[in-house]
Amino acid sequence: MGSDMENVNITANGVISREIGEINLAYMLLAQKLVKQDRAEAMFRLGVGRELADLLANMSLSQIVKLAASNFLLCSFRLDDRPMFAVVGEGKEPALQQAHMSILMAARQAQAQSQAQMRGASAA
Repeated sequence: MGSDMENVNITANGVISREIGEINLAYMLLAQKLVKQDRAEAMFRLGVGRELADLLANMSLSQIVKLAASNFLLCSFRLDDRPMFAVVGEGKEPALQQAHMSILMAARQAQAQSQAQMRGASAA
């Protein structure tokens, strides 16, 4: 009986690992495409800085495939606080909802950049 449960867990973990790899690959390919099309917009949409955007743009397909094979999700939720979830659940007109979300995301990115600059200044 215990052996059956172990087999189910191993199978489930294998399926999950494969699905994570598929998500990672799709995400990395999309991220690279965005960066190559419009770097500034991609940096905003992905929530990444210039250094990471440059790295994404210059990765080879084999590098992307290797990185995607990780058992860890390479992307993360950016809707990790109440105001952002509230916007999604408000039932506003889609265009207004999207504008509100863009404002929140831009404010978050500006705050992160400001904090990074402060850390850089204090390290100097």
